[in-house]
Amino acid sequence: MYKSFISIKKELLLLVNDKTGLALMFAMPLLLVLIITIIQDSAFKVVNENKISMLVVNKDEGAEGATLVELLAASGMFDLRLEEDCSFADFQESVASGKTLTGLYLREDFSSRFGEHAAGLSAMIMGEAGFSETLAVGESEAPSVYFMNDPVLQDNYVLSVVNMLNTHLNVMEVSRMLESLYAEMGFEELPASVKEALGSNRIKIERVLPKDQHLIPNSTQHNVPAWTIFAMFFMVISLGSNLVLEKATGSFLRLKSMPSSFWWVMLSKQFVYMGVGLLQVVFVFGVAMLLFPFLNLPPLLLPNNVPGILAVVLVSVFSAVSYALMLGALSRTQEQSNGFGAISIIIFAAIGGVWVPTFVMPEYMKMISMISPLNWSLEAFYALFLRGGEWSELWLPLGILLVFSFICQLITFLHLHRNRLI
Repeated sequence: MYKSFISIKKELLLLVNDKTGLALMFAMPLLLVLIITIIQDSAFKVVNENKISMLVVNKDEGAEGATLVELLAASGMFDLRLEEDCSFADFQESVASGKTLTGLYLREDFSSRFGEHAAGLSAMIMGEAGFSETLAVGESEAPSVYFMNDPVLQDNYVLSVVNMLNTHLNVMEVSRMLESLYAEMGFEELPASVKEALGSNRIKIERVLPKDQHLIPNSTQHNVPAWTIFAMFFMVISLGSNLVLEKATGSFLRLKSMPSSFWWVMLSKQFVYMGVGLLQVVFVFGVAMLLFPFLNLPPLLLPNNVPGILAVVLVSVFSAVSYALMLGALSRTQEQSNGFGAISIIIFAAIGGVWVPTFVMPEYMKMISMISPLNWSLEAFYALFLRGGEWSELWLPLGILLVFSFICQLITFLHLHRNRLI
């Protein structure tokens, strides 16, 4: 027992003196969480809250072009910049040069062709119903609007804008078609009640959360656990190089000469660095819960399953410590430990879903991601923070992490025993 106290004290002193290692384990995760969450939260707000800049060149000589502009302005999704004296070439140059993210160009005959198309559709409906002569398909070609976007705008944002445009155009088309139908039936104009119904009676989409889930996913719930795991596994830089240094300086042999089992030395290392991993989680989660609201970011909300949080954190930290010990035992120099350790964690993070979600990966990459301990740790945290935290979803990732940890521990023991260090 005395030997364990001495070893723990030594590990703590080494850790305190390792300024670079402490910076990697505490400052790095905080910076990563702040930067990535701010960037991703801003990206979410581009579609959900912030307005997308749009250049609108309305050359239309009728009323439909103005109606479309009014609908776009009322949607609250766009920051419109209206231009009348702008040629099509200038319109293209303005959007392509990045002066505005999106652009919409309406030709002079937009309203006239829009009306002809709506009248053609209504005549076709009346003809098919037997009330009038059917208009041949193709006699009324639908009008076109020209949409353009800055090449830097990602496809998912472009799709959102195009879908919004299609929604407004469909509403206008239905309204105009109904006006033509009423005209065919002898009415002078569309009844006010029908006009009001077209504008108000929309099908509502209500977001439903899974049963017993009270957390709405946001950029914080996604990023804080992911980058905390990434930083947690980066303790391989400090613990791995620490182990290599002790092998190189003969500290292992001096510790073996003391009474009691050498396993106390190894357990003390794991005890100290597991404590560091737990402090990392408390530090980063605490900042995300308390500081994020002052930065206009959604705060981190903890799930109801508190025992599940403790289990996932402990198993994840144990996996990180076990992997760091294995690399430290296998490496002959600090350069090997630091270089391979850092690169391997980056690769594990890349294939494990920390940087890019695994659901967007091709199938073979999804299979490869299963070898990453960060993937299973992230799955466990996501089960807690995004899926309600049911134990049924935690057993598999926790079990795989424990198997990974025991394999790393076994390799560490066998290698040190083979080299007569234990």
